[in-house]
Amino acid sequence: MSAQLAVVEKSESLDPSSQPAPEVVVLKFGSSILRSPAEAPLVASAVYGHVRAGRKVVAVVSAFGGATDRLLGEARALGLAHSNDLLPGYVALGEEKSAALVAIACDRIGLDACALSVRELGIVAEGEPEHSRPCGLRPDHLKQALDRHEVVVVPGFGAVRPDGKVALLGRGGSDLTAVFLAAELGLKKVRLVKDVDGLYDHDPNDKTAPALRYRRASWDVARKLGGALVQHDAIDLGESRGVEIEVAALDRADGTVIGDKSAPPGPAPALPPLKVAVAGCGVVGGGVLGKLLDDPRYEVVGVLVRNPKKARDVDCPASLFTSNPADLWARKPDIVLEALSEGEAGHAVIRAALEAGCDVASANKQAVSRDPGGLQELAKANGRRIFWSASVGGGSPMIETVRAARAAGEVVGFEAVLNGTVNFMLERLGDGAAFNEALADARAAGFAEEDPSSDLEGLDAAAKVRLLCHEAFGRSPEGDVPRDHLSETTSAAGGVRQIGAAHLKDGVIRPSVSLKADHGDPLFSTLRGEGNALKVYGADGRVWRCRGRGAGRWATTESIMADLAEIVRARRADAGLN
Repeated sequence: MSAQLAVVEKSESLDPSSQPAPEVVVLKFGSSILRSPAEAPLVASAVYGHVRAGRKVVAVVSAFGGATDRLLGEARALGLAHSNDLLPGYVALGEEKSAALVAIACDRIGLDACALSVRELGIVAEGEPEHSRPCGLRPDHLKQALDRHEVVVVPGFGAVRPDGKVALLGRGGSDLTAVFLAAELGLKKVRLVKDVDGLYDHDPNDKTAPALRYRRASWDVARKLGGALVQHDAIDLGESRGVEIEVAALDRADGTVIGDKSAPPGPAPALPPLKVAVAGCGVVGGGVLGKLLDDPRYEVVGVLVRNPKKARDVDCPASLFTSNPADLWARKPDIVLEALSEGEAGHAVIRAALEAGCDVASANKQAVSRDPGGLQELAKANGRRIFWSASVGGGSPMIETVRAARAAGEVVGFEAVLNGTVNFMLERLGDGAAFNEALADARAAGFAEEDPSSDLEGLDAAAKVRLLCHEAFGRSPEGDVPRDHLSETTSAAGGVRQIGAAHLKDGVIRPSVSLKADHGDPLFSTLRGEGNALKVYGADGRVWRCRGRGAGRWATTESIMADLAEIVRARRADAGLN
């Protein structure tokens, strides 16, 4: 299911060729990041941030840690020598496995992803079977995959010889794959994600002298100092094809750019873990907490819940739980991630966090939609930031889509499927399920809360409409949003969808949440399960669209974690650390 932000419709008066195609980026993730299948979600998270910003991603992956040596050992145990033409085909299965699992991890969080095999990718290489050099690209599969999907995960290290047999690109060959694909796609830069944050003047593990990191390093310096960090063949190809190579750690904006020029190395900024507090430990809060506890970049200092003794589905020290907000502030978090299920309590927590000097990211649409402008003013007054992308659309970048449309010109309206729980239930009802059965299925899938009244009565969608109005028009509508209720008497025949909408006419915002079958758009009628979708209408006739998973732990968790990553980058930029 796509989470892509794009302009896909224009009025006849507009020149379609004047609209820019989505930017494409090539990211490479090596075995130092993909140590095991458990790290595949980390790669998916890094990819998600780029897709949310409107980019398409080619993700080049290495085999999981130790897999290449294991596959080589298994082949050689059968007597296959280095020069055997069959060995590369077996060894390349390691990269193909990691590509498939990373694509699955991307799909879980709502990204529209596919994985290609070595043969489908179609890099043509010549030379020794285990140390060939790329000499061409059969473009059909990669181009078609990029046209159809927002994320294309491809195996590094492997290529195809002119005789059709698989070849390998030498140790570290995934670097070469990434640089070559960037060059073939006409890009000026490729990003290699490593377990270190750049190129140093000597091994950072050697403590005899402070290690100094290069902000920029020339090709010659990289060849001299890169060692095993970047494959020399990849450096040579980058130089010859004019593709700069960024070397950086996961989710770090800073690193080393390898290119024509060097700059003197200097001390790398120390980045102690940021202190993070979580408010709420339900479907979303529990998902966020689980990711934070496994991430050394963050220190969880507290979790605000109603009942600290309640059993949770996340393994977390009991000492972190508290029901007292004052106790949470006493632990001095840098950032608060708010995922409470109740609007008034969430709004109070957000205000208290901002007043305490914390940055905030919220997934609580009932809380932030109460007074989004006031919350932004409070954040500004305290020199802090508030993000709420996760509160609308789950993993679908609806806030970003509206902001992009507004940045391009006046917005005059929007229509959207905004509630994944209701969409899921309407599909089940349309298939003939009884109301209570559809609701039970929604709970079992992790979409519906124990008390589903906010979803069924349209309150959830109405809050999202109010927040989208703030983003689209700079203000929320006056009064309540008219809304239809989903109940046992609702007919789901004819592809009924719950449509949240608002249109600006003569300076008046006209909002609604309605159950209707005559919405007249396949963007809505083709949504399945928990899918959400949005159309934004510009005054100049353009229509901006996005779609994605609108409910569920992983999609919404990913959205709030992406907000957290933006906060971290902004904090580091403020401190001059990026």
